[in-house]
Amino acid sequence: MSSIAFSPSVSGEERDGILVVTIDNPPVNALSAHVRQGLMAALSHTASGTDIAGMVLSATGQTFVGGADIREFGQAPVEPSLPALIDAVENAQKPVIAALNGAALGGGLELALACHARIALPSVGIALPEVKLGLVPGAGGTQRLPRLIGAIAALEVIASGRRLEAAEAQTLGILDAVIADDLVSAAIALARQLAPGPLRRTGRLPAPAINETAYAAAADAMTRKARGQIAPAEIVNLVRLACTQPLEDALAQERATFLRLRDGDQSKALRHVFFAEREAGKVADLDGVAPRPLQAIGIVGLGLMGSGIAAAALAAGYRVVGLEQTTEAAANGRERILALLERSVKSGRLSPQARDAQRDRLSTSAEDSALCDCDLVIEAVFDELQVKVDLFRRLDHVLRPDAILATNTSYLDPDEIAAATARPDRVMGLHFFSPAHVMRLLEVVRCRETAPDVLATGLAFAKRLKKLAIVTGVTKGFIGNRIFSAYRREAEFLIEDGALPHEIDAALEGFGFPMGLFAVNDMTGLDIAWARRKREAATRDPAARYVDIADRLCEAGRLGQKTGRGWYLYIDGKRQVDPDVTAIIAESRAAKAIAARSFSADEILDRLLAAMTAEGQALIEEGIAARESDIDLVMINGYGFPAHAGGPMYLHQRKRQQP
Repeated sequence: MSSIAFSPSVSGEERDGILVVTIDNPPVNALSAHVRQGLMAALSHTASGTDIAGMVLSATGQTFVGGADIREFGQAPVEPSLPALIDAVENAQKPVIAALNGAALGGGLELALACHARIALPSVGIALPEVKLGLVPGAGGTQRLPRLIGAIAALEVIASGRRLEAAEAQTLGILDAVIADDLVSAAIALARQLAPGPLRRTGRLPAPAINETAYAAAADAMTRKARGQIAPAEIVNLVRLACTQPLEDALAQERATFLRLRDGDQSKALRHVFFAEREAGKVADLDGVAPRPLQAIGIVGLGLMGSGIAAAALAAGYRVVGLEQTTEAAANGRERILALLERSVKSGRLSPQARDAQRDRLSTSAEDSALCDCDLVIEAVFDELQVKVDLFRRLDHVLRPDAILATNTSYLDPDEIAAATARPDRVMGLHFFSPAHVMRLLEVVRCRETAPDVLATGLAFAKRLKKLAIVTGVTKGFIGNRIFSAYRREAEFLIEDGALPHEIDAALEGFGFPMGLFAVNDMTGLDIAWARRKREAATRDPAARYVDIADRLCEAGRLGQKTGRGWYLYIDGKRQVDPDVTAIIAESRAAKAIAARSFSADEILDRLLAAMTAEGQALIEEGIAARESDIDLVMINGYGFPAHAGGPMYLHQRKRQQP
């Protein structure tokens, strides 16, 4: 039978008495209006076809259905709605089988849940990730999934938005089978098997039992992680409704919640972040520039940062060569990297076989010549200019002329480091965030003479490492640390003016930061910034306002958590407000004749956000950052700015637009 076009993106072909329907709406087969219309037409054709016993639903490409079409949000609705389509699938009189050829995400999984059976390839992943956009599933996900796998398991899947691989989804009961070969033929056979009926309709399965004590504990854990995000708490309520309310009533509440959140500030902010990530990889002058191939990655310095970079590169499939100053240090570095791999095995993120394969791709040495065949060499040595300059000069004599050099400096000028080499055009910055194998952000620094294909290679390398790459120009601290320095400075001004560290931290944590600024300083150690301040003292503008309280703390041996005292006092690892710090602050204010005043949480936030925004605007004006949304992504992914607020630049623009 020839193919039938049900819409521009949905076609069907009858095979062995079953209509095989294919969605073809690249790049991710989103459930756009024309897809929904085509699927409705296919259902109608199946229902009316006397020689058609059922329907198989699959798709082209690597994705089954990637969810709703976000571009339709805020637009006039076009029939059929997704809930109407899903209701029609579930109530079809002939079996509808979901043959998941690729990822089923969001509305795509909700569509599959309404089918009468679900089978998938082993490589398939599924998720209800709406929470990451500040939403709840809006087409039955919070009601049908609990009926399949139970309330607590469904809550964890929906509130986390995490991706489940096919094997786990089958174990939970979401998938009926995982098929390695000829998925569509297996689905056709299953449709014929189910055709006599009765059909299993997910929404009509018995409401799951609920253990209120266990559910409350799971819900409490989920909402604590949310840190001010609204959607997880709504998901808790909706999943409970699946256990206590008739399906139709609960579906109506789910849809109302979805629409309310969709039009709310948090979802708008998170959608801004979603689209910002897609824009971040677009670098105008790199169109058509191909990255260089990379196979072997050299890493110089195997401390905390270097070992993390090595672990990330190994996970991405690269061969890694680590360089240290001595044979003993090289051996210790290797053990440090292997310990990270072992930790991944124990957590279940890495199989023993994958660990062994990564270990076999790792070598360490104390000889510069070990790097001779590396395609990219990243230095992660002590952040001192002369140390890095001397290293790059040495490497000039060892590396191939086409090998790329990258510096991981946080504050130094990479142009000065590049100038020490014979080929500054092959040098760029790759500023990882610690721990490098965990943190998603990677600032890719375009130096003065960085060649376009070198920059393109840095972006390709970041993508393979599954990092979010943000291109930045050269400035002290690049994008993130320059803004961090600006609002840390403003926080210190607030302390001189009358606020206390715990009040500032409470305001930040109440806003959605995972940890306050001064608690973070204590965790990382106050001595690092102190050493930098001492190096910069000779060039500091004497007319600029300078707060010496942090210096006083360091001089008193208060270096943070590692000494048990910093901005806070630590007893048995627990952070406490320290009267001694309050006294030091008061002495500093008195020395400058500053009359302290009290600040509300809103006043504290306003000043800190204003400092972030002002520095961000300066970065745009100077051409350091390409777009405001890049700044938002850096602050969210590197510094804990709450994603549901959209980032400092987004928040500033939104406030300006409000009447």
